Amino acid sequence: MSKPYPEEFREDVVRVAPNRSPGVTLEQVAADFGVHAMTLSKWMCRADIDDGVKAWATTQENSELRDARRRIRLLEQENEVLRRAAAYLSQAHLPGKGSTRS
Repeated sequence: MSKPYPEEFREDVVRVAPNRSPGVTLEQVAADFGVHAMTLSKWMCRADIDDGVKAWATTQENSELRDARRRIRLLEQENEVLRRAAAYLSQAHLPGKGSTRS
């Protein structure tokens, strides 16, 4: 997997790209900075979302959502363990084979 670009570099490239001269393509700007055109396009789209230009979840909201989902998964696993423990312990109090209780 390739190493991610520094945040400052991304911000610089995204700031330059929309202000390019007429006739200069996004592919040319991307090549000048040594990134793939699709990468630059994604960075620009993400910047528009983070700036509120496009309606979508911001980077921070995505991060919070990812953390919340991770926490929900953990809580569901803990709940399942507790449910199984409760069922096991409730079975231990019932009379069964070899039990002296009547």
